[in-house]
Amino acid sequence: MAALYEGYTLCGLIPSQNLTNSSIQGVEVERDNDHVIVTDSFRSVTLYKVSDQKPLGSWTMKQGNCLTCPAVYNIHTKEYVTVTDNKVIRIWKEDDVLLDKTFKATVSSDISRVHCVAGGDPVVLFQRGAVRLLDSLLSAPQQTVEEVLAPDETIRWSTNIVAETQQFVVFTTEKKGEHFLYLQKLKPNTLQRYRLEREDSGLSPLSLSASYRDKLIHLLHLYPNGHVYQSVISVWGQGADEGSQTLLLPRNLLLALSVDEGQLEAASALLLDEAHIAVVGVPHPSAGAGKDFLCIWNINFQTLQAGKEIAGKIFGQLWCYSNKLFIPHGKTLSVIPYGCTKSSLASALGKLKQSKTEESRPLVSVPSWNNILHEEKTQPSRTMETRKLRSARKSQMSPSLTVEQVLELIKTASVEEVQKEVEGLFSRADTEDLNQSVGQLASSLVSRSLADTAFYSPTTLAQLVHTQSLCHSVCPDLVQLALEKKDYFLCQMCLQFFPDIPEAVTCTCLKAFISMPDNDAEKVNLEPDSVSFMETLTSREHGQVGLQNGFNSTSSEDHSDVTMTKADEENKTPPEQSCPVGLQKAVLLNEILQTAYSDDLLLPHLKDLSSQHVILFLQYLHFLYLKYNQETFPQSHGYRSPSLTQIMDWVCLLLDAHFTVLVMTPEAKGLLLNLHTYIKSQVRLFSELGKVEGSLQELQHMKIKQDMGQYSIEVIELF
Repeated sequence: MAALYEGYTLCGLIPSQNLTNSSIQGVEVERDNDHVIVTDSFRSVTLYKVSDQKPLGSWTMKQGNCLTCPAVYNIHTKEYVTVTDNKVIRIWKEDDVLLDKTFKATVSSDISRVHCVAGGDPVVLFQRGAVRLLDSLLSAPQQTVEEVLAPDETIRWSTNIVAETQQFVVFTTEKKGEHFLYLQKLKPNTLQRYRLEREDSGLSPLSLSASYRDKLIHLLHLYPNGHVYQSVISVWGQGADEGSQTLLLPRNLLLALSVDEGQLEAASALLLDEAHIAVVGVPHPSAGAGKDFLCIWNINFQTLQAGKEIAGKIFGQLWCYSNKLFIPHGKTLSVIPYGCTKSSLASALGKLKQSKTEESRPLVSVPSWNNILHEEKTQPSRTMETRKLRSARKSQMSPSLTVEQVLELIKTASVEEVQKEVEGLFSRADTEDLNQSVGQLASSLVSRSLADTAFYSPTTLAQLVHTQSLCHSVCPDLVQLALEKKDYFLCQMCLQFFPDIPEAVTCTCLKAFISMPDNDAEKVNLEPDSVSFMETLTSREHGQVGLQNGFNSTSSEDHSDVTMTKADEENKTPPEQSCPVGLQKAVLLNEILQTAYSDDLLLPHLKDLSSQHVILFLQYLHFLYLKYNQETFPQSHGYRSPSLTQIMDWVCLLLDAHFTVLVMTPEAKGLLLNLHTYIKSQVRLFSELGKVEGSLQELQHMKIKQDMGQYSIEVIELF
């Protein structure tokens, strides 16, 4: 099965004069999969951190020059490489500011692309088909470059593949309506040439992509009539050498997508794994005309697994890195995470297996949420296990409801009956198969609960969430329903297991948690592990303790440049403060701290918090900070808890969103003074570390004596 999760915007697009093309030349991965390089069609290269949706650096060419090749990153030298005006190779580092003042080399022939993938060296593909390693080309930039292609043959697409110890450049060309594929092998240099099968009515491929798997290169090509083909090339096969006869490249039809009337104009397809492909720009089978979709298809079973409508114009561009799809559309470049898992034919068609032989049917234990809530961990005796096994076998022999029947039952049955049948499904069916229908079950339960206020099954919903097969995009109303029902345990489960909760929903949960009356909070049952963490944190004796990270709140020098009146001293929160919120409320706030978010998307929603709630939340964060920095606090306690980095990130977020209001609020003055003290202590600590940074770096370059014996003492003098 496959799923598309909640997407987000990485950056905006510069309007292009040619409305048929986006303003992006390419998206390339940098040092890791969380950093990408975006090259526009004009003069700019920008480095983004994907998880934060923030630019980390940008480089622009001066007026009159243009970028003619997407920039790539050489991980060996930690340098960026691009091409300007077709013939000028430019190389720079991250700390360079102006591209005009960086290294450049002019070559003798026009360049098509520079490719660089993880595990390989940068290679240069010239427009006439020659291939050079970047290092060898820079050693003699004006060297003669041979012409591999015919005079009227043009490169249409290219990529770079590393296969074990070999590196390949794959590119396709067009000549008088015929399409060819070249496979250039480096070290030693050999060239294989194939001819692609001609599509009916002479259509040209709209998009091509290639991947390496099982010692084979898999080439995927999408045509305007909706046909998706795959060709397989052996990297170790005996292809046609340069100058030899061109071989026909076989292909097989993977999908015949419906294109309604006419033909596709801007579409793209990528192979995600051996069973799934992503397609953008092809109409959704069940959607109306005029709508563009991103879809994931299972090519083994010819089924649509996931679909998401894409707003704005589609340009037929699609990139994929680390389970994230990058799509330019309209005026934005969006990032859409996805997930693919292995599936059977039954699960792909939505028809799960409901009957198996006793020998092959596994028994899936159904946890009792009452036991979990009350921390009852008693182990059943063997006699009880035997009785359960016998009763389970008897129930397997009796008629049981299918998933479809349970879905119909949810519409009319009582809470008790629905809970019984859902638990029966978990005890009878394969967990892997049943997980594919968790979303349908949860959506049906939520829809019934919203329509019928008397119907609500918290135990069943919590059990479905705990399978970890749900996400917010599959059941977007679940968290809101839990808040309306004041089911804070279910809210906690959703925050823990949903990877795609929008920032607006996170802030809604924060408002509900922090404004919850203390009397109501004491009655809430929550996940025991998170409760145990707070009990451990708050049960320690208060007293004078030293703090780590160079911070001691009792140090007098911390206040050397802060003039405080007597009233300020009274408002200043004591370092040995108690937790400003109740135990249960603290547990829920900890879940908020551990939820994934984007700064830019969260800040507007945080501004809706009242000043009283902001002060209370900051006081709690300050309390956590002090506790985390106590030398007596065990850092490896094993409980689920927020990290110190997450705590400080939220402090920064709240200050960014409400700093002006806090400065004008008298109740917040003491808290701000405490935070000022912390900042000053951190600056002092880093200043001291900076003084010894040079000496510590020299230790790395010192020669280590090989023959040290079993015991030695070495004195190192730092100057």
